Amino acid sequence: MANTIIEEAKAKMVKAEQALGREFGTIRAGRANASLLSRVTVEYYGVETPINQVAAITVPEPRVILVTPFDKSSLQDVEKGILESDLGITPANDGSAIRLVVPQLTEERRKELAKQVRGVAETGKVAVRNVRREAMDALKKGHKDGDFTDDEVHNLEKNVQQVTDDAVKRIDQLTDEKEQEIIAG
Repeated sequence: MANTIIEEAKAKMVKAEQALGREFGTIRAGRANASLLSRVTVEYYGVETPINQVAAITVPEPRVILVTPFDKSSLQDVEKGILESDLGITPANDGSAIRLVVPQLTEERRKELAKQVRGVAETGKVAVRNVRREAMDALKKGHKDGDFTDDEVHNLEKNVQQVTDDAVKRIDQLTDEKEQEIIAG
């Protein structure tokens, strides 16, 4: 039972890290990246559909994202979906595909994005700490129910803390990498 508590905590913390990684992918770092479009939806035959299900997304150049709809008749809908998103990039429609030119970031914008990265990272850390709290509560309940001795609970709490520290360290590493990517532009 003790191992399942720790394994569940580990799994949940890994999920929090993965969610953080996906969130970082949506933060524009001055380079073209297909994940910038991950939140964009397109109205396709009356249904809001993720853009990657109605178009091929490629990065032919470091600062250009090329969106090529599978169905050419949906080109206007794809363009509209991009315009309505919070990307802040104006699409250029050439009749068969849409080009998104990712603008160079200003120093001020880089600082804003770095601050946004730290905020997102803090949200990830809060999620990890919540998982830690849940695991600790489960251990205390197990101790109260007589499943664990005092020594076992003490050792298990140390294990949960170690797993938490490792997860926070990985989040810090992801954060540093993303900040460097933004600063380097």
